[in-house]
Formats: sequence, C-alpha cells, structure tokens
Amino acid sequence: MCGIVGIFSQTPVAVELYESLIHLQHRGQDAAGILTCEERFYPKHGLGLVREIFSSQEISELKGNMGIGHTRYPTAGGYTEADIQPLWIGNPRGIALAHNGNLVNYPELAHHIRYEQHRHLNSSLDSEVLLFILADYLGEREGVKSGHWTLPNVQCPDLTPSASDTFFSQLCDAIKQIHEQVQGSYSVVSLIIGKGLVAFRDPHGIRPLVMGERKRSDGTCDYIFASENTSFYALGFEPQGDLAPGEVVFVDKSGKLFRQIVSQKSFRPCVFEYVYFARPDATLDGVSVYRSRLRMGQNLARRFKEKFPNVVPDVVIPAPFTANTSALSFAHELGVRYSEGLYKNPFIGRTFIMPNQAVRARNVRYKLTPQRTEIEDKKVLIVDDSIVRGTTSREIVKMVREFGAKEIYFVSSCPPIKNPCFYGIDIPSRQELIAAHDTEEQIKQYLGVDGLLYQTEEDLVEAVTRRGQHQITSPCMACMNGDYVCSQLTEEKIQELELRRKRDKI
Repeated sequence: MCGIVGIFSQTPVAVELYESLIHLQHRGQDAAGILTCEERFYPKHGLGLVREIFSSQEISELKGNMGIGHTRYPTAGGYTEADIQPLWIGNPRGIALAHNGNLVNYPELAHHIRYEQHRHLNSSLDSEVLLFILADYLGEREGVKSGHWTLPNVQCPDLTPSASDTFFSQLCDAIKQIHEQVQGSYSVVSLIIGKGLVAFRDPHGIRPLVMGERKRSDGTCDYIFASENTSFYALGFEPQGDLAPGEVVFVDKSGKLFRQIVSQKSFRPCVFEYVYFARPDATLDGVSVYRSRLRMGQNLARRFKEKFPNVVPDVVIPAPFTANTSALSFAHELGVRYSEGLYKNPFIGRTFIMPNQAVRARNVRYKLTPQRTEIEDKKVLIVDDSIVRGTTSREIVKMVREFGAKEIYFVSSCPPIKNPCFYGIDIPSRQELIAAHDTEEQIKQYLGVDGLLYQTEEDLVEAVTRRGQHQITSPCMACMNGDYVCSQLTEEKIQELELRRKRDKI
C-alpha cells in the first residue's frame, strides 16, 4: 500500500505535491519522492518521512506545472534509494510513473524483460516493470522504437487538439494491452514529456484513485489525482469522484481533459482500505470511510450483545487511532462510556507498516501508554481495527492488564485474516497470520482476554455498502476469505509467492 498523487496546474506544482504527500503520509512512511516536468524531468526522493526528505530549496528547484508524487510502504522491492518512486525512463520518450498496488505476475514479466528483451531492470520494484510495459506499448502505437535509458532534455512541440485526440487514442490502446497482460492491482499516475499527465486504474479497481478539479478565474482548470481526497480541501480542489475500474484519464499540455473506460471487469475494491488504511475523512469509491467505520462498530456491537448477553463493559477503549471511529459507535450502541484509555504518541509510525515483526512489537509500547484512571478495576472492552499477526493486540492486552483491568474483552472490526494479500498490503504469508492456523479459542488464549469477537464478513460488507453513491457489491476480501480477484492465483502460485516474499525479507 502506498500513496500516489499527480497534479496538472497553470502554475508550478512542486509545493502542492509536497503538501499532498503530507496528507498521504499515513499510507507510507518508508520513503517518498516527487518528480515534476517542464521540458525535462526534475526528480527528488529519499528515505524517511516526507518532511525529512524535502527542503524548501529543493522544492523550489522542482520546475514545471505538472508533477507526480509517491509515499512508499514496501510490499515489493527493497529498502534502498533505487526502490523509491516515482520512476522514469527516457526512451521511447520521457515517461515517469508512480504506482500503488502489486503485480501478481511480476516474476514472469521481469523475466521476459531481462532474458527475452535483454534489458536492464534497475530496481526490485514491480512498478519498474509496469513503466517498461507502458513505454513499450505506447512506443509501438506511436511508431517510436524503444532504446536505452537517457535523460530527455529536448524541446517538445505543443500539442494541437487533433494531436491530443490521436495520442489519447494511442494511450487507451496501450493501457488496454496492460490490462490484458498485467495481473494484480495498480492505480497509476504518469507524466509523459511533451504530452501531459495520465492516470489509470486496473480493471477491477482494487486500489483507489480519486480525482479533483480546481477552476480558476480565467476559466482554466487544474486537476489532481490521488489515492485519497484528503488533501483536496486544503489545496482548493473540488472532488470529482473516482476513476472507474479500467478507466484512463489524460490531461494534455493545454489542460484539456480526456477520459475513457478501456476495459472493465467485476468491481472489487479492497475492503481493508475502509477497515484500516484510508484516513477517516476520505471518501473512496463513493463511500465515506468515516461513516463505514461507524457502521462497522454498530454491527459489531449488535453481535457482541448476541454473543455476550450478560456482559456490560464499564468502558469501551479503542486501539488508537484507526479504531477510534468504530469504538465510538460501538460504545453508543451498547450505551457504555467511550474513553481513550490508551494514549498514542503521534510521532511514532503505524506499527502495521513497519518493516519487520521485531520492530513492530517493540514499538507498540513506545507508542501506546495506558491511562490508569480509565482502566483500573473496570471491565474493559478494547476495539481494534483488525488482528493480523496478533503481536500488537497481545501487547495492548498485556498493558491494559498491567494497569489493573478487572476483565478484558477484545473485538475486531475486521473478520479473521487467514490469507496473504497479493494486491498491495503487507500480509505476506499464512505462516505469519494467527487466524490462519489457530482457532478463535486459541487466539483468545494467546491474547489473554476474557472474551473475543470478530466482525463477520457479511456485517463488514454491509457496513461498507449500506450508504453512498457507489457501485460496490463485492469488495475484495481475499485476505479474509481466499477469494482472489485474479483467477490465476492457484494454490501452487500462492505458495510460490509466499516463498519469494520470505526470501526477500531475509
């Protein structure tokens, strides 16, 4: 899972790209990058948080009225500067790309590029493969031959309207070929020198991609495309909805907007965006993340009353911050006091997206401090967004127990996670997932709680789809039910990918 943004404006975009990445920081804390375009590319990237990477001077050197940005949370690739997006290539023309998602058939695509095309891949990112394929298909349709890596720094003629129409048609053909060849999830923003800004989404719409528009006094418009609309208000953009599954949007150099759905399959957006990843103030695919989490808590509370009819907790406490919204509605439904009994240090990152288990476990106590007045001698009910590996949940329970809780009940807004994710979330293998090999009773004993409750799959889908102007009927829940969007994911392929991820982490 990563955060991407692309902006076309009538004025320089570097500062607004930086501000957008600040709003997308929760989607990736490992690295970040910005790339702008004038008659050449101006890139800047680094490891760490956005505010640590870019200085005012460096931002001022990123020239151009078009640009893309990326915050990285690695599920594929390594931890070096070579594995930071946006990526760019100089031939057949200057093309840059930032990608959120994960390519399931990356090994096969990379093998083809290396050993059949005899070309060099400079990173371990599946995004680089996507960049190569886009450049190749687009070059074929434009009649431009692929070649070596070069820095494009040439004068590009302005596009006429007819030229933009022709190019958009070629672009749609190229991306349709990507849809047919590439398996997995991909929401993409791209810059093409001399042409404009491109955004497109995979045919299932697994990863989110939203659009905004800002009208200027002279009648021209600026456009933004991003993983979430969380920065739109601050930057003065009006939300214009989501890119449809399989849709391509192109803004040419003059600011003319083109859009077309080139291929579309069953709409399967990732449900974990609503459970955990997206910021609560985001609206994705027509659904308010905040409202969906309120409904998750409401549904969960009703199930709790059925399973534990004689239990009335003294206080409902969220595992901050993602579970706060669900815990609030859970407490309201039970008629019980809501309390932030765990204080979270906001300067420590999200433990779920930290690079390994040891760091993740160590940081739980660094970032959370129980408040004794809210816990001691009370029946405490803890609401968390999910139980993935069980490490964080167990540490939270231990801390609450140490601060004098009389009884502890633990509820999860998400159903049991039993399968690895191959579409961009760091749920790497069944071996690491506690629900994949332990029963609910065993998990209860491992966590050390008096009662445990998971959300049902039906209640989670209902919570996401109850309201909103959306077309979602069956979100992707493969990590919970094993129903992978890509039918090519056989058991043999799953085991192969699990082994590959295990080797990559060594």
